[in-house]
Amino acid sequence: MAKRDYYEVLGVDRSANDEEIRKAYRKLAMQYHPDRNKGDKNAEEKFKEVGEAYAVLTNPDKRARYDRFGHAGMGPGAGPGQAPGGFEFDLSDALRQFMEGGLFGDLFGGMRAEPRGPMRTRGRDLQVTLKLTLEEIASGVTKKIKVRRFNVCTECGGSGARAGTRRSTCATCHGSGQVRQVSRSILGQFVNITTCPQCQGVGTVVTDPCPTCHGEGRVRGESIETVDLPAGVATGNYVQLRGKGNAGPHGGPPGDLIVVVEEKEHRHFTRRGNDILYELTLSIPQAVLGDEVEVPTLGGRARLRIDAGTPPGRILRMRGRGLKSLSGYGTGDELVEIKLHIPERLTAEERRLFEGLKESENLKPKAGQKGFFSKVKDAFNA
Repeated sequence: MAKRDYYEVLGVDRSANDEEIRKAYRKLAMQYHPDRNKGDKNAEEKFKEVGEAYAVLTNPDKRARYDRFGHAGMGPGAGPGQAPGGFEFDLSDALRQFMEGGLFGDLFGGMRAEPRGPMRTRGRDLQVTLKLTLEEIASGVTKKIKVRRFNVCTECGGSGARAGTRRSTCATCHGSGQVRQVSRSILGQFVNITTCPQCQGVGTVVTDPCPTCHGEGRVRGESIETVDLPAGVATGNYVQLRGKGNAGPHGGPPGDLIVVVEEKEHRHFTRRGNDILYELTLSIPQAVLGDEVEVPTLGGRARLRIDAGTPPGRILRMRGRGLKSLSGYGTGDELVEIKLHIPERLTAEERRLFEGLKESENLKPKAGQKGFFSKVKDAFNA
C-alpha cells in the first residue's frame, strides 16, 4: 500500500503555514498517542504517520523536495516496507518529536508529566557527501564509504566500567535519572523535576572507569559502511543509514548516518531532470549535406544521422538514452544540440571555393527569412 500524501495525512492545504501544520499535528498526535490507545496497533501506525508528515512539512528543505518530487524526493526507497537506507520514521522518532515539541504535558490535561525513569543519551547523527558520476547515477551503484565516528568500546561493551566491574546506582537520584526540587510559595508547593546532574539521566555512575574509553563507553575510530544508491538519484537526495552514526555515551543508542548525493560535473553531458544534453559541433559541409556521426552516450557510443540542411540550434532527441526516473517509471532522453563550426582561417583554395559560393542565389537568405534564434523568440512570445 502506497504512502498517503503528507498534506492529506494532516488534513491541511498545500499552502498551509507552519502554525496551521503544527495545530493539525497537535490535534492528531494527541488523538493517536500510544498512551491513550494502549495496545492499538492501528493508532500507533497513525501516530507514526502524522509524526513523519509533520517532520517533513515543518522542515523547509524537506518540504521543498517533497512538493517537487513527492515521496521519491524523501530519499531512495521511501515508502512502506522501507528498504535499508531509505527515509524511515519509526515509533521512537515519533515519540521523541512529540516530547521535543512540548506536547507531552498536554497529554495529561496540562500537568507536566515526569520523565519515564533513566534516560540514555542518543549518539549524534553524522552526515557525509558522496559524489557520483552520471554513469553511476544512470545504472545505480553500491559504494563503500569510510566513516570517522564514535564506536562502542569493545573493552567494556559500552558500559564505561572496567571489565569485570559494573556501573553503580547513582547516589544522587537513586537510579531514577532525575531529581526533584520542592519549593513553597504563597500559591502552594511546586515540584520541579530535572535530569540528575550527577549521572546525566542514566541512573548509574562509573566508579571504576574503563581504561580504554575512560568511562564514556565509546571510542573514536573508523568504519567502512556500504550504501546502495538506486538509479536516478540527484544532488540533494540522501540515504539514511539507521544506527550507523555516533554511538551514544554510556551505552546510549547510536545516531544515524545521512549520506547526501552530489553529482559530479560530466565532461560531455549536462543534466536536465532525467534528460541529458550533449552539444554536437558540425562542420559547414556536414550541416549542409548531412552526415552520420558517432556521439557519446552514458552506455558507450552510438551512431546518429544528421539530415541535410540541419541548422545550428536544432535539438535531436535520442530516446531512452537518458537517466532512469528515481520513482522507477520511465527513462529520460539524450538531447543533442547542434552547433556549427566556423573556421577562423582559410587556405587559399578554401577561400576561393567560398568566394565562388558567395554569389550563389540558392545560398543567399531569402528576403524576410528569420534566423534560428528569432524563431525561438517568436515561439516563446506566442
